[in-house]
Amino acid sequence: MIFITAKFRVKPEHADQWPQISAGFTNATRNEPGCLWFDWSRSVEDPNEYVLVEAFRDGEAGAAHVQSEHFRHAQQTLPQHLVETPRVINASLDQDDWSLLGEMAVE
Repeated sequence: MIFITAKFRVKPEHADQWPQISAGFTNATRNEPGCLWFDWSRSVEDPNEYVLVEAFRDGEAGAAHVQSEHFRHAQQTLPQHLVETPRVINASLDQDDWSLLGEMAVE
């Protein structure tokens, strides 16, 4: 799978509305056949920062994502709400779901 984590620093005046601002992009991406997950979280340390954790089945699904109409639309509409260019980590992993954190196993 292609595993991606990105940090989005949102302008303070848009931070509370970010889930609604990004909703169209989020929903369209989640409906892509190759999307495994696409989940936003808000930082507990910085209320203006959102972290996106996403995964796609493979490189082909990742390429389809960045070539989609909703991705191109997001490129045009989302940056105006941001303080800076999002930072990203992108890796290919030989798995297709989350692994268990054995060091914190729940009995």
